[in-house]
Amino acid sequence: MKNETQLQPTNGYIMLFVLFIVIISMIVGVVVTKNPMFLVLFPVVLLIIKGFFIVNPNSSKVLVLFGAYKGTVRDNGFFWANPFYTRQKISLRARNFDSERVKVNDKIGNPIMINVILVWQVSDTYKSAFDVDNYEEFVRVQTDAAVRKLAGSYPYDNFDDAQAELTLRSGMDEVNEALENEITERLAIAGIKVMEARIGYLAYAPEIASSMLKRQQAVAIVAARKKIVEGAVGMVEDALSKLSEDNIIDFDDDKKASMVSNLMVVLCGDKEAVPIVNAGTLNA
Repeated sequence: MKNETQLQPTNGYIMLFVLFIVIISMIVGVVVTKNPMFLVLFPVVLLIIKGFFIVNPNSSKVLVLFGAYKGTVRDNGFFWANPFYTRQKISLRARNFDSERVKVNDKIGNPIMINVILVWQVSDTYKSAFDVDNYEEFVRVQTDAAVRKLAGSYPYDNFDDAQAELTLRSGMDEVNEALENEITERLAIAGIKVMEARIGYLAYAPEIASSMLKRQQAVAIVAARKKIVEGAVGMVEDALSKLSEDNIIDFDDDKKASMVSNLMVVLCGDKEAVPIVNAGTLNA
């Protein structure tokens, strides 16, 4: 497999001076000597003119002579080269690619919507020009394929896979690194350098988004309730221990169970407790 070869063409201003000399010689020869033979220089003039080209900053020209690759001009400026060269312009600028949001299945089969933001540039003009048919389309298709493969390698979250330490939601740094490596490997054949690749959008597909939101809310409520219960149990234990240590009141098992029940209801309830004043005896 061939790689890019840099070519240093002739300075365009030197050849422009040569062009002026040829034109002046042709005009002087025809006018002064009245000899039409000097008109044979006219095709030479056309060939010289055809050899001029300009390379802008962060751009390049790939030169091919009758199907044979001769080199790439990366230096910017005004140049002249063999007029029979065909010249293909390839930009060396960094480019952004914001892919379309695609619907794919994650590792456990949930449909999700995902897209990727890619920053890339051409690093090897030979591969970009000749190893693939259309390198810009190649970037689009291979990026899409890499995103689909990545989404199928990780679960969206760990609700259905509690053993999953790395998910698309929680492991963004690791996931983006894996995505960048995958795209880099795929685009290397086209001489493309991946500067950055990251997930730009990630969400459940619309048909399950509302159900998943309810599930997330339920999980959050359960987690909050668990914390409340753990705290309430600790408070009840402290209260019973303190009452016993200070000999404020002696509880039998029935009274202790009743107090624990009442305290748990008060501490874990959704609404504020409404006190009821007992006007009778403690045993009433």
